[in-house]
Amino acid sequence: MPDKPRLVGVNHIVLEVDDLDAALAFWRAIFDFELRGRGDGHVFLDMGDQFIGLFEGKTQTRDEHRHFGLVVDDRSRVRDLARAAGAEVMETDFLDLRDPWGNRIQVVDYADLQFSKTDAVLRGMGLDLKKSQSAQQELEDKGMG
Repeated sequence: MPDKPRLVGVNHIVLEVDDLDAALAFWRAIFDFELRGRGDGHVFLDMGDQFIGLFEGKTQTRDEHRHFGLVVDDRSRVRDLARAAGAEVMETDFLDLRDPWGNRIQVVDYADLQFSKTDAVLRGMGLDLKKSQSAQQELEDKGMG
């Protein structure tokens, strides 16, 4: 038994925004999702067994390097949709964007990375997704294939 807890995943992240309704409209312009819940000054965007919280009351400065990787089922239209929604799409080797509140988000395709949802979670989300050869190899190399 290890003497420290093992990291096993991310349950949720929280982003600060100045205007909750504008933030919700921004996210809806780019991504398809269900609302997990809404309260006074916050909303939760459902991602199956995880979620994103948007909280009104921006206190942080614009993020330069701090970011999170958001996994989508198909990244092909994200760049155009993000630009149309008012995101700053950054010139990087990846698909990095900054929302109107300065939050930096890196968008990755489910097929291309080792991150995996269980079959039950994918079914519950109405998704039938496959992994690329390189992602399958990463999982095999770790004994998770």
